[in-house]
Order: sequence, then C-alpha cells, then structure tokens
Amino acid sequence: MPIRQTILITGASSGLGEGMARAFAAMGRHLALCARRTERLLALQAELQARHPGIRVSVRALDVNDHAQVFAVFEAFRAEFGQIDRVIVNAGLGKGQPIGKGRFDANLQTAQTNFIAALAQCEAAVGIFRAQNAGHLVSIASMSAMRGLPRNLTTYAATKAGLAALTEGIRADLLRTPIKVSTLYPGYIETELSSKAAKTPLMVDTASGCRALVAAIEREPATACVPWWPWTLMGFVMRHAPLSWVAKMA
Repeated sequence: MPIRQTILITGASSGLGEGMARAFAAMGRHLALCARRTERLLALQAELQARHPGIRVSVRALDVNDHAQVFAVFEAFRAEFGQIDRVIVNAGLGKGQPIGKGRFDANLQTAQTNFIAALAQCEAAVGIFRAQNAGHLVSIASMSAMRGLPRNLTTYAATKAGLAALTEGIRADLLRTPIKVSTLYPGYIETELSSKAAKTPLMVDTASGCRALVAAIEREPATACVPWWPWTLMGFVMRHAPLSWVAKMA
C-alpha cells in the first residue's frame, strides 16, 4: 500500500478536520488544509510546522458552498504540491430541525453543505486523481447514515446517507483503477459541535477519535465504523433493528 504523503483536508479549522491534521502531521505527512476560518487555519499551520519542521503545511480559505472555489482551491493545492495523494471530504454542518416545523432554512443549509458541497469536493478530487491515475478519496459520513432518524437529525442523517451512497458509487466506478475510495462512519467523537450536546457513555475525546479515524484511513478500507468498538456492532443493530427502537436511540 503506497504512503499517501500529501493530504488535503476540508473543514480543517476545527473538530475532526483539525484533529486529523494533527495526527497526520505527527506521521510526517504534508498537509493542504482549507476551511472558512483562515485565522484558525493559520494558527494550526504555525503550530504544526513548529512541532514538525520536516513537513509542509499549506492553508487556503474555502467555503465549500462556493462550488467554483472548491475546484479552484483543490487545483491550486495540486499545482503547489505537484500531486495530491489523498483528499478527505470532511467539511460539514450538524444543524437541523424537525421536518414541518417551519425551519426549512436550517435543513436546506445542512443539505447543501453536507451533500451538494460534498459532491463538488468529490468531483474536484476525483478529477485530480483521474489525471494522476492515483489517489485516495475519503468521505467522512456518520453512524447516523445507517438509518433515517427523527427530530433534529432527520436531514443530517439523510445527507450523510446520501454522501455514503455517492462515495460507494464513485468506488464502483473506480474499482479497476489505482484510485482508492473509502467511506468512514464516525460514532460519537467529542468536537466543538458535540460539546454543546449532552455527553454519552459512548463518546470518546477528540484526540482519541481522530487517531482512530486516521488509523482507519491508513488502511484504505471500502468502509469503516470508527472507533471500531462499539460502532461496528452498533451499525449492525441500527441497520436491522425495528425503526421504533432506532428512533429511541437517536
């Protein structure tokens, strides 16, 4: 399995993106990091280069809902580094409201960010990989993609299920090529977003969760639940349990 030396991560200014960047930097990988909050990206760049002086860290502003900018930023990173070995489609939005409660605006924003913007990122990444005839596309879905979920999770779960299906379709299209495609399903990993919600016994801290994500990505599986325990078992339960049970778990 080749070492993916240059890794592009979207949504890298906080949460899982920031945590994965730290973990990959510790492994000596070069990083192309993008997000809307450039001040946080610049602080992360300075931190990583000070800790790991042998790596290159480049940062660029990116609003993934600006689809033309997605293609421009990805291509600029490719030109800068010469080659992009892995793209992690991580940028996303966690908000949503129950359907029919008058908050179509929130649900639309989640759908646009988590699916349409992810489609743009996949298009840009796979275009680069096809030209290189090499690369690894990684999409960060969610355990919520396993089933339809109620209340504030309805739209979010649907977008992550859509992203998982999109990624699988890309994988099917690239099966006989050197390009690898992985879908990751994170469970409860503590981030700035999750810190506003009630803690659960299954939640792991950000650093541990991101190390598990990076370890799974390095294996380049078709799919993986992260952390492996207990989420592989939970995924089976969520897919096969009666919907009434799943609704109570959400």
